[in-house]
Amino acid sequence: MAKKQKNDRIIIFDTTLRDGEQSPGATMTIEEKILIAEVLDSMGVDIIEAGFAIASEGDFAAVNAIAKRTKEASVCSLARAKSADIERAAEAVKPAKKPRVHTFISTSDIHIQYQLNSTRNVVLEQIADSVKLARKLCDDVEWSGMDASRSDPDFLMKAIEIAIKNGATTVNIPDTVGYTLPHQFYDLITRIKNTVPNIDKAIISVHCHNDLGLATANSLAAIQAGARQIECTINGLGERAGNTSLEEVVMAIKTRSDALKFNTDIDTTQIMRASRLVSSVTGFAVQNNKAIVGANAFAHESGIHQDGMLKNANTYEIMSPESVGWTRSKLVMGKHSGRHAFKDKLKELGFNLGDNSFEDAFNRFKTLADKKKHVFDDDILALIDDRVMQGGTIPYQFIALEVSCGSKTKAKAALELKVNGKKQQVISSGDGPVDATFNAIKKLIPFQPQLELYQVHAVTGGTDAQAEVTVRLSLDGRIVNGNAADTDTLVASARAYLNAVNRIATIEAKVKPEKAALNS
Repeated sequence: MAKKQKNDRIIIFDTTLRDGEQSPGATMTIEEKILIAEVLDSMGVDIIEAGFAIASEGDFAAVNAIAKRTKEASVCSLARAKSADIERAAEAVKPAKKPRVHTFISTSDIHIQYQLNSTRNVVLEQIADSVKLARKLCDDVEWSGMDASRSDPDFLMKAIEIAIKNGATTVNIPDTVGYTLPHQFYDLITRIKNTVPNIDKAIISVHCHNDLGLATANSLAAIQAGARQIECTINGLGERAGNTSLEEVVMAIKTRSDALKFNTDIDTTQIMRASRLVSSVTGFAVQNNKAIVGANAFAHESGIHQDGMLKNANTYEIMSPESVGWTRSKLVMGKHSGRHAFKDKLKELGFNLGDNSFEDAFNRFKTLADKKKHVFDDDILALIDDRVMQGGTIPYQFIALEVSCGSKTKAKAALELKVNGKKQQVISSGDGPVDATFNAIKKLIPFQPQLELYQVHAVTGGTDAQAEVTVRLSLDGRIVNGNAADTDTLVASARAYLNAVNRIATIEAKVKPEKAALNS
């Protein structure tokens, strides 16, 4: 096989922490963002778009913290074509080993007229000024023409030329509303390559949305036409129908190397680890038939398929489960397993916990092992995800729950919590055991959130399987997710609800001083 040339390498730009977080309900805490960024860095993502620094103090703090901790990847912050945005973004990423500022402005006529209330000439001036400022503050500058796929091609070419002339090192061509078709996107990237006079001074990037289910196809068409950076997210997370899926484009390039003469630096064996983490943090479950990371991606039920698999796995699998981090190991841990074995298992699953977190996780594992006959990798992942995501002080801690219910009696829940360090007990009733449990929690918290989503699924098979519960709450326009797992569905439900409540409490603790300062 001929040695691949350097220009065959595709840069993977992950925007899970920025565009992915813009999915309604996908808001993440700083601790969760740091955890995801560490996984992205470990798996070989080239650029991590850590957030929109100007959006809030929390966003700035998250971008800044990730910039300080990331070891290999570039750390990027998004900024509108405004001085304050760009200055804030540059400040946030400054501690990074490889900082990047990503500034954007709309280039389609419909956006210019109705969103910006502006003109083409003004937009071109803003591109020049914003990119020039960004380059003054940061050596690595990316410029995006929002809604590029619906822009007038001649105007788009001019905009790209001006961006590069003023210092853009990467020019991003977004299919912002998921409108274009693969052959059209190929033609657009080809035209940019052949028309923009200074295009050789910048890398062409693409950012595709999945409104028509074509994000991956469009991204692959773009790199075949000359683009060398793909912007994507774990699990395809993102606004509306989501973004290009990192796992899909990376595995398409790896699996179809015969047709796609490219490579990436992604360690594909960490894909499942990243997928599970993002799903757990956001509460967005991965559909069973999702490519690469869905529960059925490597499952075979058809007799014909099973027969083929038994004879040769290549008959129905074009990639191995192990290549993306699926594990086929069965029972490997139990109640007799010690700390060393548990630490090795965590390392195998991609976790490296601090001493306190490890002890907490180990104790929960031993408790689980006493309840379950068989402890699988997914069981361990569920209990780790349940605790690792909770950083800092937890004001509402679960202690115990007893529920009585049935067809002839109204459900009652007796709940014991530790509220800011003090034990409190309460009894409440409801329309079923879950409602009674949630009503009991509401009696012990100072705010009354609205339940937007309650979702349960079994982590593994069997009647002793852990139930993994996702709860989505809203309060004053803010939406948060809570997740937990336990062999008792009601206990998992209570823990998940409390997980969400603790996130609300953390937000409220930050918002109240800000409101007080504004009103003083």
